Amino acid sequence: MWLHTSCDMTFEIGIPTPFILMLRLRSGAHQWVGSEKFRLDPGVPVYEFTDNYGNLCQRLIAPPGPFSIHSEAEVKIAYEVDTAPGAYFVEIEYLPDAVLSYLLASRYCESDRFCQMATEITAGHLLGYDQVKAIENYLRNNIRYEPEGSDVPSSAVEVNTRGWGVCRDFAHIGIAMCRSISIPARMVVGYLHNLEPMDLHAWFEAYVGGRWYTFDATQKVLKGGYVVMGYGRDAADVAIYNQFGPAVYPMTQNVKVKLLDEPVS
Repeated sequence: MWLHTSCDMTFEIGIPTPFILMLRLRSGAHQWVGSEKFRLDPGVPVYEFTDNYGNLCQRLIAPPGPFSIHSEAEVKIAYEVDTAPGAYFVEIEYLPDAVLSYLLASRYCESDRFCQMATEITAGHLLGYDQVKAIENYLRNNIRYEPEGSDVPSSAVEVNTRGWGVCRDFAHIGIAMCRSISIPARMVVGYLHNLEPMDLHAWFEAYVGGRWYTFDATQKVLKGGYVVMGYGRDAADVAIYNQFGPAVYPMTQNVKVKLLDEPVS
């Protein structure tokens, strides 16, 4: 299917402020970017680079006054998300080098605190994909999804204690549980077609059966429509923007995802 995605943000900048953005999409194994537009107002010099996780990032300095960011793209993705019940657990010695970092605890995913809990949740399930599916089902049934909850990132331990969270929080606790039983897991941010309420979205992927698979406990049914913007160990790696200096927050943020019959540009 072809999707049209867009994200618009406006800021009021007090002093020259350095930004690192992560709003441009990249083509990959599961998506093809047919066209895109990226606009800053006022226009400023931009330096683009690829970070350690393969994400396309932009460095710039926003000038004082109104500042807006517009990003849109037409993206081709599969109609369905791949699933693989029974996919095998990959022994550590056979994991690709690039996957190993996703086994380690990180800022918001304290995997060393979840081994007993994850072991109990996955007891009786085949090692690998079925274990991750058991974790996903547990989160869906035991953590309350609050899509308009806190904007402040929470750690997996904090989410587990309070019993509710936004999509980012669900990803953190799912990742922490997977890593605690030696299954590599990473956070993904991007767009989801038909998400309610519409906004940018976060989910997680686990490495089983020799590849990455998508898991999302915030949705009752795993369906197509996921567009990847960035990957990382947790929310600290996949912020759509980082700014440095006095805190600046978007005055407005508008996200849209539209189904297209064919690309129109």
